[in-house]
Amino acid sequence: MRLQGRARKWLAAAAAAALLLVVPGPATADGPRRLAGDYLNLHQCVYSSFRVIDYFTTVVPSRDGRFTTGTATSAASDQTRSCGGGDGNFEPHHPWAAVQALDLSSGRYLNLHQCVYYSDGQRDHLTTVISLGGGEFSAGTNVSDTPDTAPDCGPGRGLYDLVPLLSDVKVLDLSAGRYVNLQQCVYYYGAGGFDDHFTTVVPTRRDGRFTTGTKVSNTADTAPTCGRGDGNFNLIPLLSGTKALSRT
Repeated sequence: MRLQGRARKWLAAAAAAALLLVVPGPATADGPRRLAGDYLNLHQCVYSSFRVIDYFTTVVPSRDGRFTTGTATSAASDQTRSCGGGDGNFEPHHPWAAVQALDLSSGRYLNLHQCVYYSDGQRDHLTTVISLGGGEFSAGTNVSDTPDTAPDCGPGRGLYDLVPLLSDVKVLDLSAGRYVNLQQCVYYYGAGGFDDHFTTVVPTRRDGRFTTGTKVSNTADTAPTCGRGDGNFNLIPLLSGTKALSRT
């Protein structure tokens, strides 16, 4: 009878231990804590004007809502871009308006690449942040266990060449906080025959005048933190914005 009692106690202890093994524990500081859903669907919406050559990019909704994007986390990967209709003067430009679905389970770091191009002949900037199939205007944004140290940008094409001063990569540690605060800052210069918008999404280390507040944090940002520009290009608050992508 004593042996049977000891056997029952041993079986009960073993069952309790097995139950502990199948109950997920809290995320550790050493491992990636994933966002809500399996994918970060990063929508890049590039708008152009029918009046002049002037491109600008949004990856989060602008404050006026006319230049919205579908950037969000989801259990499924998006296959088609979702962009606002513009304001009647600016409309989505299809070759560069696209979406990249980033699998958040594939690594600890979101390496967010920003590639800025400029055409001296057109007097115009163009910004990309997503992979466009390895093309001339592609950015190397990815999720990995390795932090990237330099931007991976296509060389540009035609009249548009890469601007290294404004291009960079921001390494976002997905284990560092609850929110990925994705920010965009849109600048404009309209003097001396110019009519040129351009966008920054990451805080470039080479030129802090056009910085952004994109980061991982336990606090959800409600407004973008943007640089003041360089005296020629000035911030356009109406077109700038931020979106807090939560883990829950």
